[in-house]
Amino acid sequence: MRALELKVPPPIVALLVAFAMWCVARYAGASAAPELVRVPLAIALAVIGLAFDVSGFVAFRRARTTINPMKPRSASAMVDSGIYRVTRNPMYVGLFFMLLAWAVFLGSWWLLPGPFAFAAYLRRFQIAPEEDALASLFGAQYLSYKSRVRRWL
Repeated sequence: MRALELKVPPPIVALLVAFAMWCVARYAGASAAPELVRVPLAIALAVIGLAFDVSGFVAFRRARTTINPMKPRSASAMVDSGIYRVTRNPMYVGLFFMLLAWAVFLGSWWLLPGPFAFAAYLRRFQIAPEEDALASLFGAQYLSYKSRVRRWL
């Protein structure tokens, strides 16, 4: 069975989830933690997310392959160095951390499912088709990489 492909780029999906989280936060009520705790924690999580995103982007640029998540079949090289030794999806991990930072910043426990819903959605509609494409492009090399490196963290 072939995986369903996402028709909306992951950063747009992340923005839609972030907007939905903001809408929920407006009506959710009390803060989960004081601002003195929330803001530094949110900044730290956002910096971690940005580091994952930038590391993934730089690794793809160095390999001179596409960074377009909508066209995994146009990959010209398999990247398995740098941050890709830690996770197969550093840019998605980065978006997850940024959504987690947003949830912490907005300060409601009701928002914590948002980043996890984003991850589940991506797993089904973006990552599965990417993995199918990479397996068909790079064969045993990709399958070996997939067995050594976790999808997330």
